[in-house]
Amino acid sequence: MTIEIKQLHAQVEPEQAGQRLDQTLAQLFPDYSRSRLQQWVKEGLVKVDGQILRSRDKVQWGAEIELEARLEEQVECNPQSIPLDLIFEDEHLLVINKPAGLVVHPAVGNRDGTLQNALLNYDPNLIQLPRAGIVHRLDKETSGLLVVARTPMAHKSLVEQLQAREVKREYRAIVKGVLVAGGTVDAPIGRHPVHRVRQAVVPGGKPAITHYRVLERFAHHSYLRVNLETGRTHQIRVHMAHIRHALVGDPVYGGRLQMPAAVTAEMQNALRKFRRQALHARRLGLNHPATGEWVEWEVPVPQDMMDLLEILRTDAN
Repeated sequence: MTIEIKQLHAQVEPEQAGQRLDQTLAQLFPDYSRSRLQQWVKEGLVKVDGQILRSRDKVQWGAEIELEARLEEQVECNPQSIPLDLIFEDEHLLVINKPAGLVVHPAVGNRDGTLQNALLNYDPNLIQLPRAGIVHRLDKETSGLLVVARTPMAHKSLVEQLQAREVKREYRAIVKGVLVAGGTVDAPIGRHPVHRVRQAVVPGGKPAITHYRVLERFAHHSYLRVNLETGRTHQIRVHMAHIRHALVGDPVYGGRLQMPAAVTAEMQNALRKFRRQALHARRLGLNHPATGEWVEWEVPVPQDMMDLLEILRTDAN
């Protein structure tokens, strides 16, 4: 395992006197998460005036702090030459337009051929960040925008923005049934009590809020703009199924394919051939970790969803 070691030094400022060590470290070394700093304290990699303290110990004004920051490889994941559709790149961030069918990171059944493998091939330094800098994910068959951190500082910033619900994520979705108006689904999500690989709306689940607006109505389907306020696993898919408007093509939450009455052979064929959830992450906005400036990116809806929409428009009300 490759480990990069950085020797860092700082001095306790007057306003930090009497604070806990971990609190002071978070202020003096903001590029690193508090949990990572606490781990380094436990490992004896932090010294205060030459002494090893505990995270809860108080520090005094003027104390000299030495930190041996160890950035180790986080995963066993091999670089692979897989094309990336890069929308934006600087020294802090990568923004990628993920195609449907690409798994974000390795898991059981998908050990390689993932976005994480591709990222490590594109930028080998990402091996030092958790999951190669991936801070949020899209399901395998969901297309659209993902942001990746390239530095510990950017990683910390993005995680904090996601936790504070400051990242703007806008989707396009094609769902079953006709929705009269937009609305909000505020229903907690957790692991399905029976089907453990699924998520479900369950009492005691994590808070989950999804906002949706109708862009177009068809005779048997609706085209939606969807905004996430939270980011739970499968959130849009679970919430739309919960209100009985599951995503077209969703093999997990959509149930068996049932053809609407009196639809054309062309539409039947299109619906049968659409074998992924009709969901696309179209817009992404966040505060840039280095500048604090609000930045946004947008990518068009992919061709397979556009083709399906064209056929559905022939069945419009």
